[in-house]
Amino acid sequence: MAHKASEEIGARPVRGRQGRLLRRAGLVVSLGITAVLVSGCSIDNVWLRFGWPSGITPEAARMRELWTWSVLAALAMGVLVWGLTFWTIIVHRKRKDSPEFPRQTGYNVSLELTYTAIPFVIIAVLFYFTVVVQNYVHEKTDNPDVTVDVTAFQWNWKFGYRGVNDVAGLTWDGIDYEREAANEQQVLEYADRTDEEGHPQPGPLHGKPANDIISYLHYDKVETYGSSEEIPVLVLPTGKRIEFQLAAADVIHSFWVPEFLFKRDVMPNPKENHSDNVFQITEIEKEGAFVGRCAEMCGTYHSMMNFEVRAVSPEKFAQYLQARIDGKTNGEALESIGESPVATSTYPFNTKRDLKSASVNESK
Repeated sequence: MAHKASEEIGARPVRGRQGRLLRRAGLVVSLGITAVLVSGCSIDNVWLRFGWPSGITPEAARMRELWTWSVLAALAMGVLVWGLTFWTIIVHRKRKDSPEFPRQTGYNVSLELTYTAIPFVIIAVLFYFTVVVQNYVHEKTDNPDVTVDVTAFQWNWKFGYRGVNDVAGLTWDGIDYEREAANEQQVLEYADRTDEEGHPQPGPLHGKPANDIISYLHYDKVETYGSSEEIPVLVLPTGKRIEFQLAAADVIHSFWVPEFLFKRDVMPNPKENHSDNVFQITEIEKEGAFVGRCAEMCGTYHSMMNFEVRAVSPEKFAQYLQARIDGKTNGEALESIGESPVATSTYPFNTKRDLKSASVNESK
């Protein structure tokens, strides 16, 4: 009896030390998590972005916040798991002065069910918030303020303004109905062909001619083309909902403005490829010049297929577009509102095939 009592008395300091170690580890973990959270009064903190840019649209902000909270959750779980791992190694190690093994907890059904269920809960929470943000990013409304037609081709871009709905007093229908109707008529005539005996002779591609790759493309009254000598500048207003309608004239490309934190594949013949080629942004939150790129390997000069988004005030945008409607070139219209007539965020590249490597075109 006395021997058992002495064993219990000797065990108390050990258990006391274990309790103190556990409390201290919990305190350190709590202080660490609190310090991380408090250090970013605003979620848009250089440390809390974990390498992501801030973004210039509300959709970009929501995606960045999802990324931030996901990483913080992963770090918190990592600290907890590593803390429990080291706590187990230190506290439950075999003592040199004791012939007995530490208390075993194998086949503890409650414990095993708990740490099996926790990952499923974590996955469900992450899935829920991912779907919420994804639905917000993909949300579309009728009658956006500006509708932009984006056509990608090897290896550049064409931008056209399909319509403007009361931006600084300017409302405008920019669809070139004449060109679109003429193109559709040409395709219909080819589909209605017959041979000498009156048998239908439709084209090999869904009734269209084999070389027809542009009947699905849009045509607009105001268009901006890029070339090897000139980066196309897409002028957009801040504070307005903008819709982008995407299509490729040849192979698959990808429309990517890094500050949007979002990119979309640009498919040839989107309808027949069963792809959603329309997306919207709620607004561009600040003025400036932002580089855009093709993010899909599309051939020899894929890496040089850049463009620029020039975000200006709604008043300047209305003045710019009116100048384009009146017949001015893109550069002249930009100069008329006090903006650089050429891209400032990226430069043209020399695309001569006899060169060993791409070089910046100094003449712009």
